Amino acid sequence: MKRDHCPMLPGDGTTDYARYMRTDALLDLQRRPAEMLHRDELLFQVVHQSTELWLKLAVAELTEALTRLDADQPAAAEALLVRATLGVRLVTAQLDMLEHLRPADFQTMQPALGNGSGAESPGWRGLQAVSRQLGRSFAAHLAARRVTPAALREADPTDPARRLAEAMWTWDEQVSHWRARHYQIALRIGGHAPAGTPGSPATMLARLVEHRFFPELWPPQPSTVERASRTD
Repeated sequence: MKRDHCPMLPGDGTTDYARYMRTDALLDLQRRPAEMLHRDELLFQVVHQSTELWLKLAVAELTEALTRLDADQPAAAEALLVRATLGVRLVTAQLDMLEHLRPADFQTMQPALGNGSGAESPGWRGLQAVSRQLGRSFAAHLAARRVTPAALREADPTDPARRLAEAMWTWDEQVSHWRARHYQIALRIGGHAPAGTPGSPATMLARLVEHRFFPELWPPQPSTVERASRTD
Protein backbone atom coordinates (compact mmCIF):
# COMPACT_ATOMS: atom_id res chain seq x y z
CA MET A 1 0.00 0.00 0.00
CA LYS A 2 1.33 3.42 -0.95
CA ARG A 3 2.27 5.51 2.06
CA ASP A 4 0.48 8.81 2.48
CA HIS A 5 3.07 11.61 2.59
CA CYS A 6 0.62 14.39 3.39
CA PRO A 7 1.86 16.48 6.34
CA MET A 8 0.32 15.60 9.68
CA LEU A 9 2.10 18.11 11.90
CA PRO A 10 1.05 21.72 12.41
CA GLY A 11 3.31 24.55 11.31
CA ASP A 12 4.94 25.99 8.21
CA GLY A 13 6.37 23.82 5.45
CA THR A 14 5.12 21.46 2.80
CA THR A 15 6.35 18.30 4.55
CA ASP A 16 6.41 17.01 8.12
CA TYR A 17 10.22 17.07 7.94
CA ALA A 18 10.14 20.78 7.15
CA ARG A 19 7.59 21.43 9.87
CA TYR A 20 9.36 19.46 12.59
CA MET A 21 12.84 20.73 11.72
CA ARG A 22 11.54 24.23 10.96
CA THR A 23 13.74 24.31 7.90
CA ASP A 24 11.95 27.31 6.38
CA ALA A 25 12.90 29.44 9.39
CA LEU A 26 16.33 27.84 9.78
CA LEU A 27 17.40 28.44 6.19
CA ASP A 28 16.10 32.00 6.30
CA LEU A 29 18.44 33.00 9.15
CA GLN A 30 21.37 33.83 6.86
CA ARG A 31 21.82 37.10 5.03
CA ARG A 32 20.50 37.10 1.49
CA PRO A 33 22.93 37.56 -1.43
CA ALA A 34 21.69 41.11 -2.02
CA GLU A 35 22.57 41.99 1.60
CA MET A 36 26.07 40.55 1.57
CA LEU A 37 29.25 42.56 1.26
CA HIS A 38 31.00 39.35 0.23
CA ARG A 39 29.65 35.93 -0.69
CA ASP A 40 31.71 34.27 2.10
CA GLU A 41 29.38 35.80 4.65
CA LEU A 42 27.33 32.66 4.10
CA LEU A 43 30.30 30.48 5.06
CA PHE A 44 31.00 32.65 8.11
CA GLN A 45 27.38 32.64 9.31
CA VAL A 46 26.84 28.92 8.75
CA VAL A 47 29.93 28.05 10.81
CA HIS A 48 28.97 30.34 13.65
CA GLN A 49 25.24 29.63 13.65
CA SER A 50 25.85 25.87 13.68
CA THR A 51 28.35 26.45 16.49
CA GLU A 52 25.61 28.10 18.53
CA LEU A 53 23.37 25.06 17.97
CA TRP A 54 26.07 22.62 19.11
CA LEU A 55 26.82 24.80 22.12
CA LYS A 56 23.12 24.89 22.95
CA LEU A 57 23.14 21.10 23.00
CA ALA A 58 26.37 21.00 25.05
CA VAL A 59 24.88 23.36 27.64
CA ALA A 60 21.74 21.22 27.84
CA GLU A 61 23.85 18.08 28.38
CA LEU A 62 25.98 19.79 31.03
CA THR A 63 22.89 21.09 32.79
CA GLU A 64 21.42 17.60 32.94
CA ALA A 65 24.79 16.23 34.08
CA LEU A 66 24.71 18.74 36.93
CA THR A 67 21.22 17.57 37.90
CA ARG A 68 22.34 13.92 37.87
CA LEU A 69 25.42 14.68 39.94
CA ASP A 70 23.36 16.53 42.52
CA ALA A 71 21.18 13.41 42.66
CA ASP A 72 24.32 11.35 43.43
CA GLN A 73 24.42 9.75 39.97
CA PRO A 74 28.01 10.40 38.84
CA ALA A 75 27.91 7.66 36.18
CA ALA A 76 24.93 9.28 34.48
CA ALA A 77 26.64 12.66 34.71
CA GLU A 78 29.75 11.21 33.06
CA ALA A 79 27.79 9.92 30.06
CA LEU A 80 26.18 13.32 29.51
CA LEU A 81 29.52 15.11 29.81
CA VAL A 82 31.00 12.80 27.16
CA ARG A 83 28.19 13.85 24.80
CA ALA A 84 28.83 17.53 25.50
CA THR A 85 32.54 17.02 24.83
CA LEU A 86 31.81 15.46 21.45
CA GLY A 87 29.70 18.50 20.58
CA VAL A 88 32.62 20.84 21.25
CA ARG A 89 34.93 18.52 19.29
CA LEU A 90 32.64 18.90 16.27
CA VAL A 91 32.58 22.68 16.76
CA THR A 92 36.39 22.66 16.77
CA ALA A 93 36.60 20.59 13.60
CA GLN A 94 34.30 22.83 11.61
CA LEU A 95 36.62 25.79 12.19
CA ASP A 96 38.63 24.25 9.34
CA MET A 97 36.02 25.74 7.01
CA LEU A 98 37.22 29.21 7.93
CA GLU A 99 40.63 28.43 6.45
CA HIS A 100 38.92 28.86 3.09
CA LEU A 101 38.15 32.48 3.96
CA ARG A 102 40.95 34.73 2.70
CA PRO A 103 42.06 37.55 5.02
CA ALA A 104 41.33 40.16 2.31
CA ASP A 105 37.80 38.80 1.86
CA PHE A 106 37.23 38.82 5.60
CA GLN A 107 38.28 42.45 5.72
CA THR A 108 35.73 43.20 2.99
CA MET A 109 32.88 41.60 4.93
CA GLN A 110 33.97 42.76 8.39
CA PRO A 111 31.80 45.94 8.40
CA ALA A 112 28.75 43.64 8.27
CA LEU A 113 29.80 42.24 11.67
CA GLY A 114 29.69 45.62 13.42
CA ASN A 115 31.38 45.34 16.81
CA GLY A 116 30.41 41.70 17.18
CA SER A 117 32.76 39.39 19.07
CA GLY A 118 32.82 35.69 19.80
CA ALA A 119 32.97 36.61 23.49
CA GLU A 120 29.33 37.69 23.13
CA SER A 121 28.22 34.19 22.09
CA PRO A 122 25.22 33.11 24.21
CA GLY A 123 26.30 29.49 23.81
CA TRP A 124 29.80 30.23 25.08
CA ARG A 125 28.49 32.23 28.03
CA GLY A 126 26.08 29.46 28.94
CA LEU A 127 28.83 26.87 28.66
CA GLN A 128 31.08 28.86 30.99
CA ALA A 129 28.35 29.30 33.59
CA VAL A 130 27.25 25.66 33.74
CA SER A 131 30.87 24.37 33.69
CA ARG A 132 31.62 26.44 36.79
CA GLN A 133 28.47 25.10 38.46
CA LEU A 134 29.51 21.55 37.63
CA GLY A 135 32.92 22.18 39.20
CA ARG A 136 31.33 23.42 42.41
CA SER A 137 28.89 20.52 42.52
CA PHE A 138 31.66 17.97 42.00
CA ALA A 139 33.72 19.57 44.77
CA ALA A 140 30.73 19.18 47.09
CA HIS A 141 30.32 15.57 45.94
CA LEU A 142 33.94 14.80 46.82
CA ALA A 143 33.71 16.62 50.14
CA ALA A 144 30.68 14.53 51.10
CA ARG A 145 32.75 11.40 50.37
CA ARG A 146 35.75 12.87 52.18
CA VAL A 147 37.87 12.39 49.07
CA THR A 148 40.44 14.93 47.91
CA PRO A 149 41.20 15.60 44.23
CA ALA A 150 44.73 14.28 44.79
CA ALA A 151 43.38 11.01 46.24
CA LEU A 152 40.89 10.75 43.41
CA ARG A 153 43.70 10.69 40.85
CA GLU A 154 44.95 7.50 42.53
CA ALA A 155 41.51 5.91 42.94
CA ASP A 156 40.28 2.75 41.24
CA PRO A 157 39.75 3.59 37.52
CA THR A 158 36.30 2.00 37.71
CA ASP A 159 35.17 4.29 40.53
CA PRO A 160 32.27 6.43 39.20
CA ALA A 161 33.69 9.61 40.73
CA ARG A 162 37.11 8.91 39.19
CA ARG A 163 35.49 8.27 35.79
CA LEU A 164 33.54 11.51 36.05
CA ALA A 165 36.73 13.37 36.96
CA GLU A 166 38.43 11.94 33.86
CA ALA A 167 35.47 13.10 31.75
CA MET A 168 35.90 16.55 33.29
CA TRP A 169 39.61 16.53 32.39
CA THR A 170 38.71 15.61 28.83
CA TRP A 171 36.12 18.40 28.76
CA ASP A 172 38.74 20.91 29.88
CA GLU A 173 41.16 19.64 27.23
CA GLN A 174 38.61 19.82 24.43
CA VAL A 175 37.54 23.34 25.30
CA SER A 176 41.22 24.31 25.37
CA HIS A 177 41.72 22.77 21.91
CA TRP A 178 38.74 24.76 20.64
CA ARG A 179 40.17 27.98 22.07
CA ALA A 180 43.59 27.28 20.57
CA ARG A 181 42.06 26.62 17.15
CA HIS A 182 40.00 29.77 17.44
CA TYR A 183 43.15 31.71 18.28
CA GLN A 184 44.94 30.34 15.21
CA ILE A 185 42.02 31.25 12.95
CA ALA A 186 41.87 34.76 14.43
CA LEU A 187 45.52 35.27 13.53
CA ARG A 188 45.14 33.70 10.10
CA ILE A 189 42.10 35.55 8.77
CA GLY A 190 41.26 38.21 11.31
CA GLY A 191 44.32 40.33 10.85
CA HIS A 192 44.89 40.47 14.61
CA ALA A 193 48.32 41.29 15.92
CA PRO A 194 49.97 38.38 17.79
CA ALA A 195 49.40 37.84 21.49
CA GLY A 196 51.32 40.29 23.62
CA THR A 197 50.64 43.22 21.33
CA PRO A 198 48.86 45.94 23.35
CA GLY A 199 45.18 46.10 22.52
CA SER A 200 45.18 43.01 20.32
CA PRO A 201 42.10 40.75 20.73
CA ALA A 202 44.47 37.83 20.19
CA THR A 203 46.05 38.57 23.57
CA MET A 204 42.81 37.67 25.38
CA LEU A 205 42.33 34.55 23.25
CA ALA A 206 45.86 33.38 23.99
CA ARG A 207 45.36 33.81 27.72
CA LEU A 208 42.21 31.69 27.61
CA VAL A 209 43.91 28.75 25.89
CA GLU A 210 45.44 27.56 29.18
CA HIS A 211 42.34 28.25 31.27
CA ARG A 212 40.77 25.29 33.07
CA PHE A 213 37.27 25.07 34.48
CA PHE A 214 38.37 22.43 36.99
CA PRO A 215 41.96 23.38 37.96
CA GLU A 216 41.72 21.60 41.30
CA LEU A 217 41.35 18.26 39.51
CA TRP A 218 44.56 18.64 37.53
CA PRO A 219 47.97 17.65 38.92
CA PRO A 220 49.96 20.65 40.18
CA GLN A 221 51.79 22.38 37.35
CA PRO A 222 55.25 23.97 37.70
CA SER A 223 55.31 27.71 37.86
CA THR A 224 56.49 29.82 34.94
CA VAL A 225 59.82 30.39 36.72
CA GLU A 226 60.27 26.65 37.30
CA ARG A 227 59.50 25.84 33.67
CA ALA A 228 61.99 28.47 32.51
CA SER A 229 64.72 27.14 34.79
CA ARG A 230 64.29 23.63 33.40
CA THR A 231 64.93 24.87 29.87
CA ASP A 232 67.99 26.94 30.74
